[in-house]
Amino acid sequence: MCASRVWIKNPQAIFTPDDIDARGGIVIENGKISAVLSSGETPDKPCESIFDAREHVVLPGLINTHHHFYQTLTRAWAPVVNEPLFPWLKTLYPVWAKLTPEALHLASQVAMAELLLSGCTTTSDHHYLFPQGMENAIDIQVDVVNRLGMRAMLTRGSMSLGENEGGLPPQHTVQLGEVILEDSLRLIRRYHQRGEGARIQIALAPCSPFSVTEEIMQESARLAETEDVRLHTHLAETLDEEAFCLQRFGLRTVDYLEKVGWLTERTWLAHGIHFNDDEIRRLGKAQVGICHCPVSNMRLASGICPTLDLEAAGAIIGLGVDGSASNDASSLMFETRQALYLQRLRYGARQVTPQKVLNWATRGSAQILGRHDLGEIRPGKQADIALFRLDELRFSGSHDPLSALILCGAERADRVMVGGEWRVVDGEINGLDTQALIARHRQAAKQLVATF
Repeated sequence: MCASRVWIKNPQAIFTPDDIDARGGIVIENGKISAVLSSGETPDKPCESIFDAREHVVLPGLINTHHHFYQTLTRAWAPVVNEPLFPWLKTLYPVWAKLTPEALHLASQVAMAELLLSGCTTTSDHHYLFPQGMENAIDIQVDVVNRLGMRAMLTRGSMSLGENEGGLPPQHTVQLGEVILEDSLRLIRRYHQRGEGARIQIALAPCSPFSVTEEIMQESARLAETEDVRLHTHLAETLDEEAFCLQRFGLRTVDYLEKVGWLTERTWLAHGIHFNDDEIRRLGKAQVGICHCPVSNMRLASGICPTLDLEAAGAIIGLGVDGSASNDASSLMFETRQALYLQRLRYGARQVTPQKVLNWATRGSAQILGRHDLGEIRPGKQADIALFRLDELRFSGSHDPLSALILCGAERADRVMVGGEWRVVDGEINGLDTQALIARHRQAAKQLVATF
């Protein structure tokens, strides 16, 4: 439980909106930020708990807007190490189809623990595999979220277009539309929390143009509007996907998105790389969210998301680690660093700053998920906070603390708070036996690929 009033005082540096003076620290009351203090200022009332942050850089909790937790089981798998997206998927689909409830539980714990240790307090996951015996996959993930004390937007993914109908996934990995929609509604009604401070939310997430039918895209959009939840999918990740859309639908990706009723501020897209100028304008006008996944995009040689052009047009930019088989890590701090470097290749050093990418990883990602109570250190926001030390060898000789986090490659948060509760203390997750988890997860990973 969290103390009713906590003062995180005198941080070495703090990332705040508009670079306001917050060197006096943060006061937290009942799980929310009640005051941000300037240098020399002290709380107006006594605090039950005081943490001296003079050796810490303080950030809003990072927010991950795209992942596939189950893929932690197939990291660095030799047969796909050098493959681009389509053959990578075709090789991995049969492996992933062997997923078990126990393996998913372990994979989700590993993914979320790694995120939490990187300073991430809220995550999204895109789970679209429901082979026989895995019908309750999202329920399994809910249990892990509750155990680790994070926040999560769990998306009920789906695949309904198998190889027999011209799609990419094997036939035994797809579901009927009515099954998908029925389970989607069940999950919304059972788990979706609304309003400030929500811990678990549900979104609808047909997987991609090459794995779902037009009908499930349209019906998901209707259900999302009726139930007031968000929509998520992969789009414009590769040129192969663009060619698929042109051949199957006679439309480019954004035209297809509009046809099925998804060109709306309710929608956020993973990757969003291959857009022309008119498509960028239309996405911006609709205020669609774009989750930039730089490491995955480099790993699979997919391309570079036109972030600044999309942002200038009105789209919302956030960050995501993507699956741990196309990134091979679940560190949002590492992702933020790579976003800086990859986007500088496209736009230049002066246009893409450490502050810019930190904003994408916090406030931008919060907006993508429709969360106006997260992503900023500001009175009234949820007390989701990550604290980093700069006492490792990699930081020796650094001068600007916020820039050092990105440029020198911060990897692990020293402390992480979610809703006013410390979830990470001294670099360790409260209540989690990490070494035992690693041992069980490694065994599950070996078993999954044993017959391939």
